[in-house]
Amino acid sequence: MDVKGVIEHIMLWNHASIKVLDVRHQLLGREIGSRSYKLPASTFLFAAQGKAQICLDGSEYAIKPYDIAHSGKGTLLDIFLAEDVFEYYLIFYRAAIPLTSRQQIVNLLRKSDPFQLPYSFQPCQPIELLALVKQMDEQWQCTGELERFQTKALFYQFVSAVHRQLLDSKGARLETDPAAQAKQYIQNHYAEPITLEALAEMLRYSVPHLSALFKKKTGYSLIDYLIRVRMEKSASLLVETDRQLREIAESVGYRDPYYFGRLFKKVYGISPARFRATKAQTPQTADRPATIIGSSIAALDFRRYIDSENHYPYKKEGRKTMYRPAKPSAAATVMLCLTLMLAACSGNAGAPSQAANGNQTETSAASDANRSTQTSSTPAEASSQTQVISTVKGDVVVPATPRRIVADQYLGTLITLGVTPIGAPGLHRQNPYITEALKNVEDIGDVNGSLEKVIDLQPDLIVTESSDDQGRYDQLSKIAPTISIPYGQLKNIQEELTFFGKLLGKEQEAKDWLADYEKRIAAAKERVRKVIPEGKSFSIIELTDKQMFVYGDNFGRGGQAVYQALGLKPPAAIAKTLQEKQWLELSSELLSQYAGDYIILTSNSHTLEDLKKDPLWSSLDAVKNNHVYVWKEERSWYYDPIAVLSQTEEIADWLTKQ
Repeated sequence: MDVKGVIEHIMLWNHASIKVLDVRHQLLGREIGSRSYKLPASTFLFAAQGKAQICLDGSEYAIKPYDIAHSGKGTLLDIFLAEDVFEYYLIFYRAAIPLTSRQQIVNLLRKSDPFQLPYSFQPCQPIELLALVKQMDEQWQCTGELERFQTKALFYQFVSAVHRQLLDSKGARLETDPAAQAKQYIQNHYAEPITLEALAEMLRYSVPHLSALFKKKTGYSLIDYLIRVRMEKSASLLVETDRQLREIAESVGYRDPYYFGRLFKKVYGISPARFRATKAQTPQTADRPATIIGSSIAALDFRRYIDSENHYPYKKEGRKTMYRPAKPSAAATVMLCLTLMLAACSGNAGAPSQAANGNQTETSAASDANRSTQTSSTPAEASSQTQVISTVKGDVVVPATPRRIVADQYLGTLITLGVTPIGAPGLHRQNPYITEALKNVEDIGDVNGSLEKVIDLQPDLIVTESSDDQGRYDQLSKIAPTISIPYGQLKNIQEELTFFGKLLGKEQEAKDWLADYEKRIAAAKERVRKVIPEGKSFSIIELTDKQMFVYGDNFGRGGQAVYQALGLKPPAAIAKTLQEKQWLELSSELLSQYAGDYIILTSNSHTLEDLKKDPLWSSLDAVKNNHVYVWKEERSWYYDPIAVLSQTEEIADWLTKQ
């Protein structure tokens, strides 16, 4: 079929009324032999596995995996196996050109009817078609009208992709490049869970072979390429839209906006928020009002996804479908102006001054005085006494006993010390270990919170993890003294409580809580020591429907409880890797290497019984011996002091009952 013929057929498809009649998934084996029947409707045949010789009314075609054959109603289809098994899909449809169509279309149909034409070809990008065929089959198994409608929509995508590839290949049978196929699949499905195993299975390659081939062809590993595609798509969204960070993270395949932010900074060198602010300041020309971020590795398209690590979990309830720029209230605007004026015009005689951009500046006379407690003429005010706290942003003067704290992180630590913040992002207020204590805390918005809402609350101290976003830090520090504590700076609960005890004037409370914590942890460790043989290894794993992750001692999912509190060890062969990386995505073939004698498993959709039925999981000793503790993400994701203590005792209870 030449290019002109393909274009003419596309015109006819574009004018046709289409109805999908059936989708069948067939498996033909040697015990069945050949198969012969008359097609009841126009039909696409998609070969999924194995080889066969097919005849369409006597015309023979050698069919290999991913080949497509087509013929019309009444055609006699004969299938003869060339291998032991031939797996294929049949998609039956009916097409009709309306009688009211213009004469040109009628003449084209008389010349060549694409709905009856027998042909076969090998697609250039077969896994795109395989994904569509599988989705059609899944939808067709359901009997609802919506599923039928979705099948029809997928069928149109399938036909469109078939004709696009016919044009690309000019009708020729081409040998396909697996690296190019994998690239195209990633570009089309970057927002979905993608694993090496799934790609390798679709392309009929081993994981090592496909990985090596992809690296040789592109210069990237498959995972690095996926990350870069996702980051470039998110960069476009940051510039082109006003969507919140959480929504952009979701739209490119990440549930955890914090993990997304760390990846983004690794690729672009700055945080997503800073990236957006920088691009927003770039002058625009009259004939180019929007800045479009070009891709260095993938063609840019404008697909938008709302699909789905982390300090605190993301819940999908309450998602809004329309987005608009947040406008500050009049009161918030006035307050911000007053704040900036006060920051510029006032200050304590003995305190370090702040520049207009919020950065701390040093003065020759203030260094020693600032490190001592100071008392103003109004001792009733909490802010009359100050202290200097050393942070990654330099020394910051804060109230000795802050009363009105806004925190976008470390909520559990504040509650541990008996301090309830006045405001926190809604994302972090869902922690079940401290829900009751936070019920009256003001929701300041998305992941980090709205600046306008922070201004409205008039805090005397702001606690943030946002250390890499200098612009946001500058804005926060103009509202109130701001302490920035980057993720991972405080390595354990002892360091965390000691730091916050000093910051909040709760040093004795921190010592008392830690003493009780150490006592309870020691009791839990002793109970576990008596029942767990020496040398047994533990793994922290998360299992979703399509992905697996393994974690270290400082990334939640029970890692702090198992490795830090109880002192248990991961498998020796992976201990160093986990300590350095803290988390890794696992392929199926690596699971056995990372699975310890005991597994603490986070999963919302799997039980131990499910694992025993799975061929991969059932081969693990931990599963065979019932040494798997399964809990949901709402219990495992948190790692504040209260959560870790509760998790430690919960896991100890389970281990001692084994």
